[in-house]
Parts: sequence; structure tokens; C-alpha cells
Amino acid sequence: MTYWLVANPEAGDGQKGRAFWLEMLGNAGIISPECCDFRDQNWKDRVHPDDVVMVAGGDGSVNAGARLCLERNAILAVLPSGTANDFARNLALPQEPEAVCRLVKQGVTQMIDVAEFGDRLFLNVAHVGLGTLPARESQGSAKKLLGRFSYGVELLRSVRAKRGFHAEITCDQAFVSGRWLSIAVASGAFFGGGNEIPQATADDGLLDVIAVKPRPLVQLILTFLMVRFNGRSPNRTSTVVHLKGKRCDVLTSRPKTVTVDGDEAGKTPLHVICRKHCLRVIGASVVGTGMVDGDSLGLG
Repeated sequence: MTYWLVANPEAGDGQKGRAFWLEMLGNAGIISPECCDFRDQNWKDRVHPDDVVMVAGGDGSVNAGARLCLERNAILAVLPSGTANDFARNLALPQEPEAVCRLVKQGVTQMIDVAEFGDRLFLNVAHVGLGTLPARESQGSAKKLLGRFSYGVELLRSVRAKRGFHAEITCDQAFVSGRWLSIAVASGAFFGGGNEIPQATADDGLLDVIAVKPRPLVQLILTFLMVRFNGRSPNRTSTVVHLKGKRCDVLTSRPKTVTVDGDEAGKTPLHVICRKHCLRVIGASVVGTGMVDGDSLGLG
């Protein structure tokens, strides 16, 4: 078994690069792993089944690592170094880098889901509408200064100017149509720097679709707070629709930008399928939010 280390030097605040993780890994007993870069293709064919690909970066880098691990039947290990680190939250990873490295050395693994669209995948969330703005606009010094809170700043700055867009959403047998401020299709349980998706896990074999209608800013904030503190979708709301299913289609009247795991990924229409328990990852457990069940929910 070989340990591979891929470190994104631009992730997060830039303080947790290759040298940092080499020291932490060495202290945990992982000495001289193979160091490589996703921009270099030569090493990828040398990754064998059951090798461990350790990705030090944010959710975009982890996404690239997951694609490689699925292709090579390898094990993905996340060394959280980005701004949001939402995927890492699904795995109950320790806060301390030393403890994360010890967990990698121990080799404790979980099987989690992956969302596929076309020939690509995502681990956390695909966004259409207002939710794409943090990935597209929260960059550079503002992102480094505010960290994960930069995502919320971009949304609050932009929400007043958005009147929404028309879309049809199909999730298994459920169907809704209307004007939306944002549509999120999630495989995991977190997005946007730690915001929880109610009643979700990364290993339940289901996609969670959260669609938000255009409403005044105060109403949006109140709905967000109600969901955040209750840990589940509200029973009745004129603001949020929450659907669950193995498949999801989002059709918009005009092409809209789609972002996945923090990176731009094309335009709508968006067709997503959940692949259950297909990716091996290092993790203490798989985190669930609120009361999890397998029923589809339509809240309108």
C-alpha cells in the first residue's frame, strides 16, 4: 500500500501546505509519502487499489481526489485545509491536524455516496441560482480574510438584487415548478461553510434538494434560523421546498450557471444520480443532521 499526498498551496489561508502536512504525517508514522500534483497526470496510473490518496485542500481539491479514487479503487483521506471543508464535516474528522493524521494511519474507513451528473461528480452540493455566487465571487483577499463567512457575506450582499428564475424540479416521483432564488442538490449533509442540510447523511443513498423561493431578506433569514435551530425542515413554509430522492432533474427556462463543490461546472439543465456507498474514505463515522429518514418530503 502506498500513501500519496496532494497538497493545494492556495487552499484556505495558505498555512497548511505540503510542508505542514508532511510534518504532521511523519509524527503519525506516515514517513515520506509520494508527493504529487493533480495538474500532473503521470503519477495517477501508478495508484493501485487500496492505496491511500491524501488530499490537503478544500472541497474542490477533494472532489478531484474522489474522482481518482473511484477510478483506481483507492481510499480517499481528507486533510482539511480549505475555506469551507464541508465534506470533512460529514466524516467526523478531528479538529486537530495531528489527530487527523493518526486516523489516516489507523486506516478507519467509511463508505459514502457520490452524486453523478454527466461524466462528472460531486460530494457536497450542486447549486443553481443565488447559491452559485459565493463560488463565483468570493475570491482573493476577501475570502482569505473572512474565511468560510465570506460565503454568507456574498449571499447577503446579493440577495436584494435577485428576483429569482423559473425552473422545474423533478426528484424521483415528486415534481415542483415555480420561481426560485436558489436550488441546491446535495449528496452530503453540509454546504457553504458548515450550514446543515436537515435530516441528511452522506451515506443514505439519497439526494437532498433544497429550493428557496424569492422572498424579502428578513423572511429568508427567519426561515434559515428556524431550520438551523430545529435541525429539520419546517412542516409548513412559503419559502423552502425540500425533496429527497435517488435522482434529480433541474430544468430552467434559460441556461443558468451550475457550481459543484465550489467550482463552476457548466449550465443547466442539471441531471443528477446518487451512487450509494461507492467511495471509501478515511473517517471516524458518518455524521447525520437532525432526524434522518428515507421519505421524500415536499414542503410548499
